[in-house]
Amino acid sequence: MKLLHLDTSILGDASASRQLGAAVVSAWQAAEPQVQVSYKDLTASPFLHLSGASLAATGTPESERDAAQQLEANHSSDALEAFLAADALVIGAPMYNFTIPSQLKAWIDRIAVAGKTFSYTENGPVGLAGGKRVVIVATSGGVHTGQPSGAAHVDYLKLLLGFLGITDIQVVTAEGLAYGPDARTAALQGAHAQIDALFSA
Repeated sequence: MKLLHLDTSILGDASASRQLGAAVVSAWQAAEPQVQVSYKDLTASPFLHLSGASLAATGTPESERDAAQQLEANHSSDALEAFLAADALVIGAPMYNFTIPSQLKAWIDRIAVAGKTFSYTENGPVGLAGGKRVVIVATSGGVHTGQPSGAAHVDYLKLLLGFLGITDIQVVTAEGLAYGPDARTAALQGAHAQIDALFSA
């Protein structure tokens, strides 16, 4: 099984989502030793945000692209191929200003591709990337689960993944990390318990 692990936090080693994402991957490898892990740090090597130039590059025949267009097209195809090849994903998703990091959104814009990961039909949209299992590692300084303030965070990721045909989605949550040392410790302990439960079977 191929597992794609994405980190998106800008906080480096101080990041809770990075620590918990690594714990998910370690638990997954312990439960399924045959797992092949590929790793992408979206802050160390971020994708450019979607632009008119991005669309022009992918819409231009390869033989007619200039160097900049070829680089853009390569970035898009690399992200898409890695996503399609993965049987499972671990997505580190801290909350920044009530939503996901812009680096994660830039990656999403490279893998949400009509005709590749979804299509529109007479009966509406159809996801083409089903059959994958996804674990979202969601962290936040405040508490947002079930609140309007969480709509552009975990709820958005679930919506997007579902649009692509992915229904096996689990969430490891650590909230209230900015509410003081005791709250942070309790949140991280709770998240580790959630990770243990994911692979206890």
